[in-house]
Amino acid sequence: MPTASNSHHSFITQTLLPSPESLIHALPANAVAAQTIHQARQTICQILNRHDNRKLFIIGPCSIDDPVAALDYAQRLKQLADEVKDTFFIVMRVYLEKPRTGVGWKGFINDPDLDQSFNIEKGLYLARQLLIDINTLGLPCATEALEPISVPYLNDLISWTAIGARTAESQIHREIASALETPVGFKNSTDGCLDSAIYAMKSAAQPHHFLSINTRGMAVITHSSGNPHTHIVLRGGRLGINYDADSVALCTKLLQQHGLKTNIMIDCSHANSGKDHQRQPIVLKNVIEQICRGNRAIMGLMLESYLQAGNQRLTAGGCSLKLGTSLTDPCLDWETTQSIVLQSRDMLTAHISADSALP
Repeated sequence: MPTASNSHHSFITQTLLPSPESLIHALPANAVAAQTIHQARQTICQILNRHDNRKLFIIGPCSIDDPVAALDYAQRLKQLADEVKDTFFIVMRVYLEKPRTGVGWKGFINDPDLDQSFNIEKGLYLARQLLIDINTLGLPCATEALEPISVPYLNDLISWTAIGARTAESQIHREIASALETPVGFKNSTDGCLDSAIYAMKSAAQPHHFLSINTRGMAVITHSSGNPHTHIVLRGGRLGINYDADSVALCTKLLQQHGLKTNIMIDCSHANSGKDHQRQPIVLKNVIEQICRGNRAIMGLMLESYLQAGNQRLTAGGCSLKLGTSLTDPCLDWETTQSIVLQSRDMLTAHISADSALP
């Protein structure tokens, strides 16, 4: 039941949400999904600690807009993940909330019907069901932690978490990261500066005491122990790219100077591609070549990919939308994604074979 508050300055309506506990009870993770999540979190930590020589590969749509299209994509990605499992550990991007520089659609949780009805309760319910369905395929899920209150509704279904370029400086998001059970990637800021992500990693590794809500929906003081499983994500910035060898070397040096593990993920999209999805394969090839030349700091990659290439504008009521085409940043189509991932696998496999043949 909505409640209203009126004052000289503002008019606010509020609608009660079910607690995280009640939603989790209504939609619990099944045994297969729970096993997928548990194993994926362990595997990603092993990659970060160099106990697993594979590369972490986060692949998927810029944002989720339709569960049917997302599940279709997930089924294809699962098959690809199985094909390249000796080289890459693939986790699907399932980004359910979107930060906006200005205004616009803020993601599937915020407006799942794409009509400005903002049925957030429905969005949370459908988001949780989708995450369960994808994990049940044996494909783990990655997401961005954006809205603090949504975190306890979904975080038991997530294997890797991003803190975005706009929120890496936020004390609240650093506190959240310190309490998450998933590995966390911090993106460099939108101007390309690395400091915010590096200091976020240092902060998240420490214990924090902060306000949050528990699974019963009650305001609580959370005491976190710190998260040792963090890394930086290079996504470029307004000043240019930072996937090139010189930028990666600079990032490696800065991480070492701060006493942090030299774990670097390269985002092939965003400013590294100049927001041109067709440049993502060029970025990916360059990064794979760096790995083949002996770079050990690069432990992961990220691609924005969907069923169809490009993107589309959200029209009033979501009419005339093409299924599987991004509503936010432009993405690679599935066929291109499959091709470049297999090519990257082949490049790394050939490099490993050549190294093993040396006397």
